[in-house]
Amino acid sequence: MKEKKIMALADENIMNTYRRVPIALVKGEGARLWDANGKEYLDFVAGIAVCNLGHSHPNVVKAIKKQAKNLMHVSNLYYTRPQGEVASILTKHSFADKVFFCNSGAEANEAAIKLARKYAHENLGPDKFELITMKDSFHGRTMATITATGQEKFQFGFTPLLDGFRYVPFNDPEALEAAITPRTCGVMLEPVQGEGGVIIPDDGYLARVREICDRHKLLMIVDEVQTGIGRTGKLFAYEYSGIEPDIMTLAKALGNGFPVGAMLATDEVARAFAPGNHASTFGGNPLAMAAVRATLKTILDDEILENCLETGAYFLEKLQKLKARHNIITEVRGRGMMLACSLSIEGAQIVAKCQEEGLLINCTGGKTLRFVPPLIITRQDVDEALYILDDVMEGI
Repeated sequence: MKEKKIMALADENIMNTYRRVPIALVKGEGARLWDANGKEYLDFVAGIAVCNLGHSHPNVVKAIKKQAKNLMHVSNLYYTRPQGEVASILTKHSFADKVFFCNSGAEANEAAIKLARKYAHENLGPDKFELITMKDSFHGRTMATITATGQEKFQFGFTPLLDGFRYVPFNDPEALEAAITPRTCGVMLEPVQGEGGVIIPDDGYLARVREICDRHKLLMIVDEVQTGIGRTGKLFAYEYSGIEPDIMTLAKALGNGFPVGAMLATDEVARAFAPGNHASTFGGNPLAMAAVRATLKTILDDEILENCLETGAYFLEKLQKLKARHNIITEVRGRGMMLACSLSIEGAQIVAKCQEEGLLINCTGGKTLRFVPPLIITRQDVDEALYILDDVMEGI
């Protein structure tokens, strides 16, 4: 089907909830995508930090094909081997003792919010239900998660929002502690703010949050939907701080493109959920678990984290040199393969011109270019991307 026909079919039949780029993508392999006209793109969006192993990674494709031949779905009323195996991998490589599987980051965060409230109700009293979240955060688009999100632009038109959320500036432990009330049950935050513009907190910030939570008997929830599964160079970004949260949420890269989410917790907190308290029809289905198992095994066994750190450091160095050449770049920052350039101008025109030249990048917050490529990219890929970006900025 030709590109214009694909776009017309979508525009006619799909709700207008996305500001789509006018290209129709039909194939992906590694860090490359192709549109319906055969044009090739270097992909530094990766489904917005989803395809950490690149598109159609052979290990993931093979695992999905094999599982699809045997069993795709049964109710969670029954046991399945893949679900237990994946849960054991996640608990082995994290702070957590128990896992709840779902289908997306928003669902994982919904589950975390419910678990925090249920735990507080049973252990701290029914008046403890408030969560403190961060300004400029992003936790999803359901009613609870847009309420948790500290950005009014995502909440506009959906009021009244849910009760029980307070917002404080990110990276400000004093403001966090000042916001605690007798009704507070927990704190929810991203280790690195993604949609907020790749905002990396000061060293020691998460440790301060952990200390404040411990002192006030609050739960600490880390949203690793965007940072998790190797994006920052460690399997989970909280590991940089030397602390352990009480609850963590995952999605995006967990299935390398296959829809899946997870909420992890310690035994003490997880015990607050009993049968009937929370559920997901498709959560933890065998097909999703096959994708997750293959993704995790590849990331842990194939030096993906090492490449993320090494190539990410090279990428950051190259962005710093680009900043020296172009005064429209006001700041460069990054951790692992999660990087950004702050601009003095709107970034949309740069994104569009890069697309014309065969490079896909993303702009968040209007003036921040965000780079979240597959973790498998090479220095040559970085050089190619920066050559295009440099040329585009030269013409601005």
